[in-house]
Amino acid sequence: MELKHIDVAQLSISPANMRGGRKQPDLTNILPSVRARGVLVPLIVRANGSPDSYEIVAGRRRYYAALAVAEEGGDIDALPCAVMDAGDDAAALEASLIENIARLDPDEVTRWETFTRLVREGRRPEHIAIVFGLTEVQVKRTLALGNLLPRIRTLYRDEKVDAVTVRHLTLASKAQQREWLALLDDPEARAPVGQALKAWLFGGASILTKVALFDLAGFEGEIVADLFGEDRYFASAEQFWTAQNAAIAERVESYRAAGWGDVVTLAPGQFFHSWEYEKRAKRKGGKVYIAIGYHGDVTFHEGYIGIKEARALARAEAGDVTEKPGRPEITAAGNDYVDLHRHAAVRTKLADAPGVALRVAVAHLIVGSPLWSVKVEQQRAGSEAVTESVELSAAEAAFAKRRDMLALLDFDGDIPTITGGASEGLTSLFVRLLSLSDAQVMAVLAVIMGETLWARSELVDLLGQHLAVDMGLVWQPGEALFNLIRDREVLLAMVGEVAGQQVAEANGRETSKVLKRILSDCLRGENGRPRVEGWVPRWLRFPASSYTPRGGVGAASRSAAVASLIIPEPQTASPKVEPVRKAA
Repeated sequence: MELKHIDVAQLSISPANMRGGRKQPDLTNILPSVRARGVLVPLIVRANGSPDSYEIVAGRRRYYAALAVAEEGGDIDALPCAVMDAGDDAAALEASLIENIARLDPDEVTRWETFTRLVREGRRPEHIAIVFGLTEVQVKRTLALGNLLPRIRTLYRDEKVDAVTVRHLTLASKAQQREWLALLDDPEARAPVGQALKAWLFGGASILTKVALFDLAGFEGEIVADLFGEDRYFASAEQFWTAQNAAIAERVESYRAAGWGDVVTLAPGQFFHSWEYEKRAKRKGGKVYIAIGYHGDVTFHEGYIGIKEARALARAEAGDVTEKPGRPEITAAGNDYVDLHRHAAVRTKLADAPGVALRVAVAHLIVGSPLWSVKVEQQRAGSEAVTESVELSAAEAAFAKRRDMLALLDFDGDIPTITGGASEGLTSLFVRLLSLSDAQVMAVLAVIMGETLWARSELVDLLGQHLAVDMGLVWQPGEALFNLIRDREVLLAMVGEVAGQQVAEANGRETSKVLKRILSDCLRGENGRPRVEGWVPRWLRFPASSYTPRGGVGAASRSAAVASLIIPEPQTASPKVEPVRKAA
C-alpha cells in the first residue's frame, strides 16, 4: 500500500465498505477528537476510475467526521490514506471487515452479508477463516444464515430472535420457516424456540444420518444439513425407522447364515450390560446381541452368552450333576424367632453380671460392631503448629505411657491406639478380657475412654473440674499460643497477670509485639524480670474463663454451661466413682 494525504473532496464511500449502505454513522465519540487534532488514523482507500478520485474501503466514520468539521467552518487538512491496489473487490471487502471488526464487532447478519460477498468474489470459507482469525466452522455457521428468509435475518439482527433458535431455523425448509413466522405473528399461538424448535422441525426426534445402517443414496425421505454443514439429519423419524428396521433384519439373517447360534434383538432403549454376559466363541454357542438406541444408533455385540446360561453349560461340560441343596429345616422367620428369644434371655442374665458386661463393653469399644461405632480423637487442628505443640506437650507424653496396655492385651506395639487395634474378632477379644482382672480391664477402659473423648465437648470441662486438673503441671507457655493471639486487650490482661497491673497500665499504648515480649520475659525470667511459675491462661484453666466480654466462646462457654453440675468439693480419695451431678 502507498501512504498519501488526499483532499476530502476527492473521497467517496466504496460499495465494498461493509457499512457503506447504511445511514450516516453516529459521530458522538469521534467528532471532538477530529475537531481538536484532525484525522490521525489513515483511511483505507483505492482508486475509483481516475487518478484524482478515491473510494473509502475502511474509515467511513472518520470521513464523515471530517465533513462535519468542514461544515462547521473549520479547516480540514487532507486526510491520511493508505491506497490499495485497484480492482481487487475481495481484498477491499476483507480490509473493510477486518478494520470494522477491530473497532466494533459487527452483528452476525452483517458478517454474513460481507462473507457472502467475499464468497461471490471467489474466496473460499477456509481462506476467510484464516484472514479473520476464525475457525472454518465459525465461517460456515455465519454463511448458513443464507438459508434463512430475509425477515428472519432481520429479526435476528434486531435481537428479537435468539442465536439457538436461528441456528435451528437454518435446518428448516423455506415452507417450515414461513409456517414458523406465521406462528410468531399469531397472538394466540406460541412459536417454538430453542431446543423445542428442533423437536418441532423433526417431529419430536432428531436422528443423525451417520447412524443409518442402510445406503443413504437409496433413501427416499428428506435429509437436511445442520448449521455447520458437517452433520445431516433425517427430516422424518418414521421414514428413518422403516429403513433402519429393514437393515437390522437383513443383518440378523446374515448372522444366522454365518452360523451364529442365535441373534437376540434387545428392546429399543435397553442397554447391553457386559457384566451380565460372558464372552463365548461362535463355535461354542456364542450369540449376537443387538442393542438399539432411541436416537437410531445400533450396536452389534458378537460372541456373548448370559452368565446363568454360561454357568449351566460349564457344569454340564465338567460332568457336575450335583443336586441342588434341599430345603432348609427352618425358615428365615423361624431363625428370627430363635435369635430374638435367645437374645432376650442372654441380656437378662448379663444385667446381673456387671463384670462380664464390663468386658463385653470394652471389647465393643475396641473392635466395634454393627451397633457400635467408636472413633478415636485425632487431636488435629487447622494449624500444624497447634497440632505439633499438643504432640510435644507433657500431658500427651504422660498419656502415651499408658500404652503399656497394648502388651497387656497382646496387641501389636506399633499401633497408635488400643481402640481399633485388635487383629481378631469381637468374641475372641472378649475371651481374652475374661482372663484379666477387674482392675486390669478398668485400666484398659480408662485409656480407651481417653482415646475416644471428644476434645471439644462439654464433658472435657466437666471432667477437668471434677478431677481437679491442674494445667500448670502439664502445660508450658510457648510461641505456638502467643503467635495465635492478635487482641491487644487480651495481651494487656495477660501482662497484668504475670507482671502486675502497674506494668500493664504503663505499657497500655504499646504494640502487640512489645506486649508479647514482656510476657516472654516474665515467663522465662529474662531482661531483668523475675520468672513467673505455673501461670496458665484463663482459657486453659479448669474452669475456663475469658479476658473480655467478647470471649464467651469455646472453652469458656463450655465451662459456663457445666458450672451448675459441678460438686463443690469432689471426693477423689475414694476408689468409688463419684457422681458429678448435684443431688436433687
